[in-house]
Amino acid sequence: MEILVVGAGKVGRSITKELCEEGHDITLIDTKSSVLEDVQTKYDVITYNGNGASKTSLEEADIENKDVFIAVTNADEINLLSCLTARALNPNIHTIARIRTPEYVQQAVEMSETFGLSLVINPERQAAQEIARLLKYPGFLKRDSFAKARCEMVSLKINEHHNLDGVYLKDLSSQIKAKILITIVERNNQVYMPSGDFKLMNGDIVYITGEQQQLHKMLKNINAITKPVKHVVVAGGSKISYYLAQELEKSKITTTIIERDHDKCEELAEHLPNTTIIESDVSNDSVFENEDIMDYDAFVSMTGLDELNIVTSMYANSIGIPNVVTKLGRGMNSSLVDNLSLGSVVCPKALITMHIVRYVRAIQDKEGAALTIHKLVDGQVEVIEFVVDEKTKHIGENLKDVNIRKNVLVTSINSGMKSEIASGDSSFDIGDTVIVVAPSELRVHYLNDIFEA
Repeated sequence: MEILVVGAGKVGRSITKELCEEGHDITLIDTKSSVLEDVQTKYDVITYNGNGASKTSLEEADIENKDVFIAVTNADEINLLSCLTARALNPNIHTIARIRTPEYVQQAVEMSETFGLSLVINPERQAAQEIARLLKYPGFLKRDSFAKARCEMVSLKINEHHNLDGVYLKDLSSQIKAKILITIVERNNQVYMPSGDFKLMNGDIVYITGEQQQLHKMLKNINAITKPVKHVVVAGGSKISYYLAQELEKSKITTTIIERDHDKCEELAEHLPNTTIIESDVSNDSVFENEDIMDYDAFVSMTGLDELNIVTSMYANSIGIPNVVTKLGRGMNSSLVDNLSLGSVVCPKALITMHIVRYVRAIQDKEGAALTIHKLVDGQVEVIEFVVDEKTKHIGENLKDVNIRKNVLVTSINSGMKSEIASGDSSFDIGDTVIVVAPSELRVHYLNDIFEA
């Protein structure tokens, strides 16, 4: 597809990278020529130095022949105007705008037709929702839902308390007494799609599929259950903190935000009357003692500096706070993150990039396209949800009788309200949802892509 991206910041470059790898033709507009030159050295893209909201710039970038328009500059107003102009010049184009200001988000959604918007994305709110999910169901590093939340993919780092060191996967069910499936194991920067003869080791990060009830049963049986989170302290008064406090309030979880900027504190206090706002600098270690932070159930580090978030999260872990979440704006190499005591790591840039990739895949061919896509292990593996339709091959056949591509795993089949961990005797019918795990390099866009030709 022909895609025009406006804005070459962190999010714009991340989107450009992913969509280039998907095989799309990308044109990128930004006002900074030095940034565009840097992008051109890394990716096969066409660049234009100019204002993405300008009619002249869009015409120069051949907007009339583009299929998708993505505006992700740092200014919401520019993104809205860009999409409005793009739609006026090309009425058939799909337009996506990043809107971050809380006052604008609902307005943009409600007035999407007026603004010419196909999709509104908000990285901060999406990150807040992800963090809230992790805090509501503590015990996992990452948590993704499929089949309308009936099936989940979670990740867990095995340690000495779990008593799983040296356990073979074929013997796992007798030890954990839960119906789950370990689909991926990450060990020493290597990714494995394990068989029954694979032996687990302390330090492994395992990705597990199962129903929510079975996953919590597993946590209980390996002594990984922590007490429910009732009080959360958040370092940094960012937009994510604002959205997170709103989310936690719905679950009756008490929230305290620590922010050093006086004006931000006043603004947060005005809009979050049920949240405690403390004006202080979290980089000062006395704050942890003065505010009794070590007595809280969870610590979320969301300042504007990744380095500060890393340091404060490591300290929170060292003093025994049971649940720690770290926000990384730039993202980091997974091998480095995995070896630091950061708890769960959330990257807004990665979340929003995958949201856009999923949307672009869906509009390529609405029949058979993925419902959801999640990238794992630094983007090396994809977990994809499909709906079985009349064009799907091998309907009603047992999986053990079907030739499936190497390193592709069908993890679960969901029919109606029933979710089943897939086995050789499993089969699927029209209307079922199927969860597939595959290396990203295989480019599984449709369910039929998992089968050998």
